Amino acid sequence: MGRMLVAGEWVDSQSRAEMPVTNPATEEVVDTVPQATPEDVDRAVAAAKAAFADWSRTDPEERADLLRKGVERVRACREEVADLLTREQGKPTHEALAELNHLLHGLEYYADLASKLRGSYVPLPSHLGSSFGLVVRRPLGVVAAIVPWNYPLTLMGTKIGPALIAGNTVVVKPASTTPLAATRVVGLLQEAGLPPGVLNVVTGPGRVVGEYLVAHPDVVRVAFTGETATGRRVMEIAGPAFKRVTLELGGSDPVIVCSDADLEAAVRGVLVGRYWNCGQSCLAAKRVYVFEDVYDAFLGKLLEGVSRYEPGEGWVKAQRPRIRLGPLHTARQRAEVLEQMQEALARGARVAYGGRIPDGRPRGHFLEPTVLVDVPHDSRVVQEEVFGPVLPVFRVRDIDEAIRLANDSPYGLGSSIWTFNVRWIHKAIQELQAGMTWVNQVHYGYDELPFGGTKQSGFGKEHGVEAVDYYVELKSVVVGGLA
Repeated sequence: MGRMLVAGEWVDSQSRAEMPVTNPATEEVVDTVPQATPEDVDRAVAAAKAAFADWSRTDPEERADLLRKGVERVRACREEVADLLTREQGKPTHEALAELNHLLHGLEYYADLASKLRGSYVPLPSHLGSSFGLVVRRPLGVVAAIVPWNYPLTLMGTKIGPALIAGNTVVVKPASTTPLAATRVVGLLQEAGLPPGVLNVVTGPGRVVGEYLVAHPDVVRVAFTGETATGRRVMEIAGPAFKRVTLELGGSDPVIVCSDADLEAAVRGVLVGRYWNCGQSCLAAKRVYVFEDVYDAFLGKLLEGVSRYEPGEGWVKAQRPRIRLGPLHTARQRAEVLEQMQEALARGARVAYGGRIPDGRPRGHFLEPTVLVDVPHDSRVVQEEVFGPVLPVFRVRDIDEAIRLANDSPYGLGSSIWTFNVRWIHKAIQELQAGMTWVNQVHYGYDELPFGGTKQSGFGKEHGVEAVDYYVELKSVVVGGLA
C-alpha cells in the first residue's frame, strides 16, 4: 500500500481508509493509497506552515542545491518511476519517460533560476528629500498544488519548482487515479534533503481532500490544473478568501495548415499533437483547418500516418512501423469521447479513419485513433474539449476563414499555424485567441516560456521566469533620511 508524506514522514490516513489505483490497460488494481480526511489535510498544512519560516529564510543557492540533489535521485530511479506512471495512467513507456524528462528539465530550470530573482531600485522625486524606493519579492506561504491525471509528473513540477525556489512550502494533491508516480517523486526529493514539511503529499478524492485543501485558512496560494468545470469550483471556494489562484484549464487547440505548408512536417506535427497521450492533453491539437488547395493531399498523408497507431498496453513496445497508442484513462473518459463523436456523426459527420473500440480487447479503455470530416462546427467535438484520440479536419478557403473558425470556441489555450508566409504568420500571432501560438512546431509546453490560456482555458501562467511572479508578493519600500 502507498502512503502519504507529511512533515517528512510516511503516514496513513487517520481513517485507515484506502483507495485502489487501477491500470487503464488491464483494469487490474496496481496498488492502493490512503483516502485522506480533512484531519489529514490539517496535518499536512500545519507541517507546511511550520516549515515556512525557516525555508523562506534559506539561502536561494541552498534551496537550488537541494532541488538539484532531488533531481539526481529521481533521475537515478527513472525506469521505476516511468513504469509506475505507465501502469497507473496508461501512457506508453516512451511517453512516460518523456514526461519524466520534462519534469526533471523543469526542476533544473527553476533551480538555476533561484539565485537570479531580483527586485528593483526606483529613484524617487526630489521633493521627498534624498530618498529612493525598492521593490522586493517575498514568498507567500503555504501553496496548494492540485495536479491532474493526464500529466501527473510534469504538471506537478510546474507548480512545485517555482513555489520552492521562491521560498514557499507546498502541499501536493495528486489526482485520485494517478497518485503513485507523483508521490514517489516527492519522496525522492525528500530523501535528497528537503527539510521536513517543505513538500508534502495528501491523497484522496477532490470533492473531499481537494476542496478542503483549497478552502483551508492557512493555504494562501492555489495552483490548479484540470478541467474547466472544476476550475470554476476552485474559484468559488478560493474567491471569498482572496487567495492567489492560477488555473490552467481545458483547451480545444486549432491548427491551421496553409497552401505553402510543408505537408510532411505539418502531418507529423498534427499526429504528435493530437495522438500523444491518447489525445488526453489540454494543449493537444484538437481541430485542423486546411486550405482547400492542399486539403486532399494533407488528408491523405494524415490518414496514412494515423494508420500506423496500434492500441495496446503501454509497456509493450509496438513493432515498427507501428506506434503504440495507450488506452484512455478511465471507462467514463472513453464513454464521453464516444458520445461526443456520435453526436457529430448523427448530424452528418463522417469517419475517415477509426472510430471504434478495437476488436479482441475485452478489457482496458482502448479506442482507435479517429479522424472525422464534414463535421458541423457547432457540434460537441468542436465546441467542447475532446480528451481522446478524435480529430475533426476542416476545409477552408483562406486565412481569414481559418482564423474565424479557429476562434469560434469557448477555449483559448494553444493554437498553431503551418506556413512560411510572413503575413499569414503575423496575422495568426495577432488574431488567434490563445495563450500560445506555435509556428511550424508541434504543440508542446516549453519550461522557458510562460504557458497559460484565455477565455475558458483559465488564467495565470506556468513555466518561464514569469511563473515565479505568481508565487511571490511584491512589497514596495521607501527609504529616506539618508543624507
